[in-house]
Amino acid sequence: MQYVPNIIFLLALVAAGGIFYRNASKIWRNIMLGRKIDRTDRPSDRLNTMLRVAFGQSKMVVRPVAGLLHIIVYGGFILINIEMLEIVVDGLLGTHRIFAPVLGGLYTVAIGFFEILGVLVIVACAIFLWRRNVIKLARFHRPEMKGWAFKDANNILMIEIMLMTALLVMNAVEANFPDEHRVAGPFVVSRFIAPLFAGMDYGTLHIIERVCWWAHIFGILAFLNYLPFSKHLHILLAFPNTYFANLEKKGRFTNLESVTNEVKLMMDPNADPYAAPVEGASEPQRFGVKDVHDMSRIQLLNAYTCTECGRCTSNCPANITGKKLSPRKIMMDTRDRMEEVGKNIDANGGRFVDDGRSLLHDFITSEELWACTSCNACVESCPVNIDPLSIIVDMRRYLVMEESQAPSELTTVFSNMENNGAPWQFSPADRANWVAED
Repeated sequence: MQYVPNIIFLLALVAAGGIFYRNASKIWRNIMLGRKIDRTDRPSDRLNTMLRVAFGQSKMVVRPVAGLLHIIVYGGFILINIEMLEIVVDGLLGTHRIFAPVLGGLYTVAIGFFEILGVLVIVACAIFLWRRNVIKLARFHRPEMKGWAFKDANNILMIEIMLMTALLVMNAVEANFPDEHRVAGPFVVSRFIAPLFAGMDYGTLHIIERVCWWAHIFGILAFLNYLPFSKHLHILLAFPNTYFANLEKKGRFTNLESVTNEVKLMMDPNADPYAAPVEGASEPQRFGVKDVHDMSRIQLLNAYTCTECGRCTSNCPANITGKKLSPRKIMMDTRDRMEEVGKNIDANGGRFVDDGRSLLHDFITSEELWACTSCNACVESCPVNIDPLSIIVDMRRYLVMEESQAPSELTTVFSNMENNGAPWQFSPADRANWVAED
């Protein structure tokens, strides 16, 4: 019977790991639906960007209050991972605070730091809940944040509070253990909670301590398996997302390779326009992006990494002036469509069956896309280097090149460029006439 808790712990660990692996594999599969894109250049710059933005939280502190609170909660996440190591060892071996006798006084210092950080996490999460639910900051109450998106954020904040509370109560109970049973202490914070459990016999205290320990570990395992269904998946994906982010100067647009090659062919006086295509040359199935299959893997990774913080939308000049465009919605819609396609694949034995739907038109409207000013405000403000503009531009390409849809103002410009070689409605012969004007 003495090994029953160890067996239960091992089974819980294996089950939680298996479920997480299954769900994470589906997310990986969905990301791999996209086109390959080479982002292996400039490895040192990419590593520096990841360390500065993802690990160092450099773009979060642009808004000091939210940035500081987020850093505290982020520290709590790291705390949980460090503490998890001891919990796993204790759970498997049936020990209790196995690192305490090894580290001695350093262990007491570490637990004290963890407790202080735990209290700060509780305070930070409470402030975040207050900002979302009481003062109701506008960026958390946009149309795309209704329903699950809003509940998800609240769920995570409450889970964080419960995990930290379980940690503090567990330590407070142990502070009342008889000396021969107490492994760690004194506790910096939980000693102030300890009087609540004073006078209880050791048997009762031990049960309460074990309940808190099991609640803490099951809470962590449940949190792990909640991540694939939550916007908080960014705590894992922020690192690869920032590493593979676009390092080119903002405002530099990419060109379709097939179109570039066609233009080069047209400008080459020695080229034979009637020559057979080069063997091995690939023709694009589609110009631009209509659905998630047309997007790059980095764009799909962006969608899963989105924190739904709304900084992109609150800085978008089009959204500020009342347009329907919301860069956050663009990313959320992309993720939702990926999930829909993934379920389609699962339901059809591993292959996608056309469902008559697409990201463009069914999720994102042309009105949203054409409202974009291409200013890169959304890209600049994103705390994890997501690039909504690349998706918007690629969808515009599809509208123009595949569906011949564009606002009338642009249609005139396109016609002038085709006929006159310039955006203006003047023939090439008349371009320099202004020089002769008095």
